[in-house]
Amino acid sequence: MTRRDLVTFGTLSVLLGAVMLLAVAFGTANVTPTQSLRIIWAAVTGEPGDYPAWQRTVLLWIRLPRVLVAAVVGGGLALTGAVMQALFRNPMAEPGIIGVSSGAAFGAVVTLYWGTASFSMVLVPTGAFLGALACTVAIYWLATHQGGRLSVTTLLLAGVAISSIISALTSFVLALSLRQWEVGRQMLSWLMGDFEGRSWGHVAMVFPLVLIGAIWLALHGQELNVLLTGEESAASLGVDVPGLRRNLIVWASLVTAATVAVVGAIGFVGLVIPHLLRLALGPDNRRLLPASFLGGALFLVLADLVCRLGSLSELRPGVVTALCGGPFFLYLLMKSKRALVM
Repeated sequence: MTRRDLVTFGTLSVLLGAVMLLAVAFGTANVTPTQSLRIIWAAVTGEPGDYPAWQRTVLLWIRLPRVLVAAVVGGGLALTGAVMQALFRNPMAEPGIIGVSSGAAFGAVVTLYWGTASFSMVLVPTGAFLGALACTVAIYWLATHQGGRLSVTTLLLAGVAISSIISALTSFVLALSLRQWEVGRQMLSWLMGDFEGRSWGHVAMVFPLVLIGAIWLALHGQELNVLLTGEESAASLGVDVPGLRRNLIVWASLVTAATVAVVGAIGFVGLVIPHLLRLALGPDNRRLLPASFLGGALFLVLADLVCRLGSLSELRPGVVTALCGGPFFLYLLMKSKRALVM
């Protein structure tokens, strides 16, 4: 690891810690960062504190789980984005390209339409996760040829086609719910991506899958580097290319499904963060994958903090990431167009 890598990882870690502390401290009722640290430390050590009970409740039961969910979701989405870009050798690839987000959205709105509000914390993430898995399995089956070989081109085309069909079905279910105002509001909030009301239960749901999947993916950075040299070259070096590609897609889909199931559809994190960090660290996936996790966590916690401090209560983190990622996507598109002309 070079000095530049150490500076980048150190900067990302410090920034992430600082933004998470600010996100815990600031909100409708502000608490100083120092007081926030004392409350968290007292909760960890079990020591009695001389702070008001409402501060402890707000920090430990409302803001802290929300910030942790935002961090792990952002990290998971950015890491899977980096994996997808290396796997497809395309800087514009992201988790949604294989239809995971669309499947999760459909599963969530169907669950909200038929479910009950009292079980929404369990039913909606479960429905979203099952929808994402079903969509991934369908696309993977369509793209797999005889002998277990996977066609990347067919995978991308199947992802686009099935995503379009599922998006149309999602819109149809949303239209059916217009007469039920509360259900429609929940659907729209989920489709925009939101962290409101996320609790320790959501932390327990998303942490294990994302962290296990992220560690597994990060440990395969060297094999992704070899894959970047070309399939034939990788095979000649002893890499099981079909098996590696299959496992990477399955784990990336599981991580993405877990994140989308808990907070809704949040786009462009997996597109923007890996690309920016690739400019700073280079294409070596052994460094890029863990750095993307830190960068994605930082980006999404910051986006959530902006929403909570902003004057527009309707603003959602998914809207902020889209406003940042959309222009960035157009920039990449124009850059590719200029490269083709030259």
